[in-house]
Amino acid sequence: MTVAKHILIIDDEENLRHMLTVMLTRQGYLVDSAAHGAEGLDAVRRKVFDFILCDIRMPEMDGKTFLVNALHEHVSSPIIMMSAYGTVDTAVECMKKGAYDFISKPFKKDEIIMVLKKAEERERLKDENSRLRDKVSGRFEYSGVISRNARMEEIFDQIRKVTDLKTTILILGESGTGKELVARAIHRNGRRASKPFVAVNCGAIPENLLESELFGHVRGAFTDATGDKIGLFEQADGGTLFLDEIGEMSLALQVKLLRVLQEEEIRRVGGSKSSRIDVRVLSATSRDLEADIRNGRFREDLFFRLNVFCLRLPPLRERVEDIPLLAEHFLSACFGERGTEKPRIEPDAMRSLMAYGWPGNIRELENAIEHAAIVCEGGLISDSCLPLSIGSAGVSRSVTDSEEDLSIKKAEDAMERDLIRKALVRTGGNRTQAAKILEISHRSLLYKLKEFGID
Repeated sequence: MTVAKHILIIDDEENLRHMLTVMLTRQGYLVDSAAHGAEGLDAVRRKVFDFILCDIRMPEMDGKTFLVNALHEHVSSPIIMMSAYGTVDTAVECMKKGAYDFISKPFKKDEIIMVLKKAEERERLKDENSRLRDKVSGRFEYSGVISRNARMEEIFDQIRKVTDLKTTILILGESGTGKELVARAIHRNGRRASKPFVAVNCGAIPENLLESELFGHVRGAFTDATGDKIGLFEQADGGTLFLDEIGEMSLALQVKLLRVLQEEEIRRVGGSKSSRIDVRVLSATSRDLEADIRNGRFREDLFFRLNVFCLRLPPLRERVEDIPLLAEHFLSACFGERGTEKPRIEPDAMRSLMAYGWPGNIRELENAIEHAAIVCEGGLISDSCLPLSIGSAGVSRSVTDSEEDLSIKKAEDAMERDLIRKALVRTGGNRTQAAKILEISHRSLLYKLKEFGID
């Protein structure tokens, strides 16, 4: 799919802005315009452009000042300067300040098109070189996401196809599979990378406060609204908003979110005016949204709006080959903070790590490695350094016919321990909710946590 390139024209001459807009639109570009540098700076703060054409002599803020300010704010779009008073010195000065190219007025249609095509080709080659470096580096890493798993490599390829688009993406996966990490990778590798990435967990904020968090509010909108507040959509303007655990959002708020996605406008709680926003929305959930739709818990129309492009992250138990990579990564991070040499993971410990089912996925593995790093001695992490339920996993999964492995008591304990861990993972560590799921009293759960040594 060919995506139209977006160009910003900054020039104080209205006739020239109109002429360039008509000409470039006919060439298939999307065009915005601004009458001076300050207006152009405001535009690049709200939107991401592929290229910028900027005059040098303008009132209020000239082109050189715009160039310096835009680069200071990490605008990555190639900036092509224009001037009717062009000299070699002016061109050199602009290039030294960071301009991509310089074109003198008056110019012919072919000249401006040729400069833009040259800039497009340079950006394409830059992107290709970057991808080639990633491929040959052999680090099994994509923007902080570590894997050598074939399914994850497919996901990396899918991400590369959509990073520069405004398409809404729904990221599905069990708790702890790295959904936010993937969302950050999408943002970091796209054209919005220099703009804000704002994340919110929809399940962690009370329903009566979430609307105000997302859309903001005006003074007096409710009892505690003592002043105006900017919402997360406005904070993410020009960048990316990540809605984690979208499945926990109430039906009433789902209606308002759908309207924002359709109209690209938000209205603060208690406000009377709507304002335009340019935000890319990524969302994630560990819930089965299709089942929630059937049960009336989630709106089907919002699901279709969010699910334009879907990424399904496999659980860690389906990425066993990644466990050694991730374990070494977490170990390096842990000991890098301490400034001491990291210990070595012994084969018996690695076998246990790879045999365990990881109901808490990557987050649980990270915690297990940190635990082992704390208790290990002599620069070696053995099986006994791992948390009890994980350290015994290799033995429990390599069942033999010996009498000691036929112990009902041991099997019951192992099953109880596993169910408790899964319940805690599902409830995000909420012991009261976990007790309800397990159908035991809160006091019984506390006793069993102590008995099994579960943190």
